[in-house]
Amino acid sequence: MPRKPKAIVLDSWAVIAYLEGEAAAEKVADHIADAHESEIPLFMSVVNAGEVWYIIARETSVSDADRSITELRHLGIGFVDADWTLAHEAGGFKSKHKMSFADCFAAALAKQKKAVLLTGDPEFRQVEQEITINWLKN
Repeated sequence: MPRKPKAIVLDSWAVIAYLEGEAAAEKVADHIADAHESEIPLFMSVVNAGEVWYIIARETSVSDADRSITELRHLGIGFVDADWTLAHEAGGFKSKHKMSFADCFAAALAKQKKAVLLTGDPEFRQVEQEITINWLKN
C-alpha cells in the first residue's frame, strides 16, 4: 500500500479539470475527499490560483472566476503566497526547464512542502526526478 503524502499541491491543470467537469474531474474530487478524510493538507500557490482565475474570467466571466476561487477555498485548499523562498525555488526550475513560470511555482510549492503534485500537465515530466507527481488523465 502506498504511503499517504504529507500534503497535496494542486496545479491549475487539475483545478481547471475539476471546475470544468473534464474527464479527470472525478479523480481530482476523489483526491480532495481522500485528503480531507486522511487530514492531509491541500495547497495551491496564489500564482496558480491567479492562473485559474484568469482562465475562467476569459472563458466565461469575472463573476464565474470569483465564484470558482471561493469554491476552492470552501474545498479547504490553502492558498500559499509567493514569498522570496518560493519564488527563488520557482526561478530555479524555470532556469533549468522549459516550463511556464506558473507551473514552476506549483513544482516549487510541492518541493517546499514535500508534497505530491496533482496534475496531468505533461510539462511536469521535466521535473519528475525532483518532485513526486500523481498523474491524472483527461
